[in-house]
Amino acid sequence: MHKYMDLIEKTPFLESLKTNDITRLLDDRSFKTSMYSKNSVVHFEGEECQKLEIVLLGKVVVERIDESGSLMTIAEFFDDDMIGGNLLFSKKPFYPMTITTKQSSLILEIDKGCLFDLFSSNQEFLRCYLEFVSDHATILGDKIKHYVNRTIRERLLNFLNYESQKQHSNHIKLNMTKKELAEKIGVQRTSLSRELSKMKKEGLILFDAHYITILK
Repeated sequence: MHKYMDLIEKTPFLESLKTNDITRLLDDRSFKTSMYSKNSVVHFEGEECQKLEIVLLGKVVVERIDESGSLMTIAEFFDDDMIGGNLLFSKKPFYPMTITTKQSSLILEIDKGCLFDLFSSNQEFLRCYLEFVSDHATILGDKIKHYVNRTIRERLLNFLNYESQKQHSNHIKLNMTKKELAEKIGVQRTSLSRELSKMKKEGLILFDAHYITILK
């Protein structure tokens, strides 16, 4: 039995494949698993996308550095998320930004030729692929538009409003450090701290190391 067989079989995208099919594909290296340590580069900007990848464990992010030197997280990928699905069959299949790991991550790599063969022989597999690509094709573009030309306060308020709705509360628990929050909204750590202090002074928020409370 292959080392990560249980994880692979539990991946929703691969539900239509039988155990013996997955075993065969692992044996002939059409499926391959790769482990990356924290803060490793998975793909560089401009690198050609030659395979479909599925995150089995960990956290992978797409990042860019803006003109001010701030690191902005464009997209995050967790367990069962797909990488490269919207690029692989493009006429210009090149990664537009660098992809790195934020945690130790295990990634399943699926050969492009193998993927095409599975599309041809398994309609359910093809349906799952098209569904995922359709749902996620605009994520990067929308995320970039969301942040470009916005002030630090606008970026922060967008994040807080989103988390407030998600947590059903104005008392928002931060599941990340301030440094990680700064990267998420694409600003420098010091700039985020200054803006938080200004907003607190203006009576808009209260905050500590673990929570931000929206007052207005």
